[in-house]
Amino acid sequence: MIPKEKLLLDLKWATRQRLHYIEMMAWYAGVVTRGDVAKAFGLSDPAATKDLKLYGELAPGNLAYHHGVFGFVPTPGFSSVFADLSPAVALPAFAANLAVAGGPYGADRVYGLPTAGLPLPVRLPGRDTLAQITRAIHGRRRLQVVYRSLTGSPAAPRVIEPHTLVDTGSRWHVRAYSVASGDFRDFVLSRIVEAAMLDVRAESAEEYDEDWVEWVRLALMPHPGLDPDRRASLLVDYGAENDSIEVRVRRALLGYVLQRLGVDTTPDHAMNPQAYQLVVANRDEIEPFAAWAFA
Repeated sequence: MIPKEKLLLDLKWATRQRLHYIEMMAWYAGVVTRGDVAKAFGLSDPAATKDLKLYGELAPGNLAYHHGVFGFVPTPGFSSVFADLSPAVALPAFAANLAVAGGPYGADRVYGLPTAGLPLPVRLPGRDTLAQITRAIHGRRRLQVVYRSLTGSPAAPRVIEPHTLVDTGSRWHVRAYSVASGDFRDFVLSRIVEAAMLDVRAESAEEYDEDWVEWVRLALMPHPGLDPDRRASLLVDYGAENDSIEVRVRRALLGYVLQRLGVDTTPDHAMNPQAYQLVVANRDEIEPFAAWAFA
C-alpha cells in the first residue's frame, strides 16, 4: 500500500481541486454526495465515487456515510486537510460560484496583472458559526441564533429561516425569515454570536420574500453641485446612454446599493458633491422600499 504522505505529495492539481471541493462542500453544506462532485466537475458517477473514496483514504475519519441523505457528512472530529475553511476564503468562493479557491500558482500572477484591494476591517463570523448558517440554507432548516443588534437590546436567542447570503461590499449578511417578528430581515453575519441548525424544516422560502423577488429601477444622475464637465465625465464613467444612470436592483438590496455608490440621499442634495457624486432621480418611486437609507 502506498503511504498516505506519498499520495498527498503526488496528487495532481486537478485531483487536489476535487478533494478541496469535497471538503468545502461537506463542511459548509453539511453533506457531500457523489452527484455533487459529478456536477461540479463534469464527471461520471464512477469517477466521482473514486474521488470520494480517495478522500476517505487521505483524510480518514473526516467523513461518514449517512444513509438518510445518501451522502457523506462531517464527523465530530472533522479536520480540514485540503481546504482553507476560514470564512474569509469560503464566502468569496460562494459568491463567485467557484468549486475551489486558490490555485497551484501561489502568489504568482496568473494573468501577469498587478491588482490591489482595500484593507478593510474584517467583519466575519467564526468558521463553526458560518457552517451552521450555510448548512441551514442548504438543508432548508430553521436556525437558532444569538444575535447582537445595534438597537442596544441584549443578545438573545431567536429562530430564523435563512435563504440567501449577501455581500454588500463592506460586510456579509444573511437574508432570513424571523419567526418571532413574522417578516424577512437582514442579519449581519459578524453579529451572530452563536448559531445552531435545528432539525425542523423551514416553512418559508425566498419566493415568499416579496422584497427579495421584486425588482425596481433605480435612476441616478450626477450631483447638481458638480460642474458640467464633471457631470458629463460621470455619465461616461458609468456608461450612461442618456442623462440617467439606471440600475435594476432587488428591493431588499436597494439601500445597500445607495450606500455602496455613495449617493446623496438628502431631499435638497445638501451633501458634499465631491464625496457624494450621485443623487437619486426617481426618489418618489424607490424611497418607500429603503426609507432607512434616505436622509
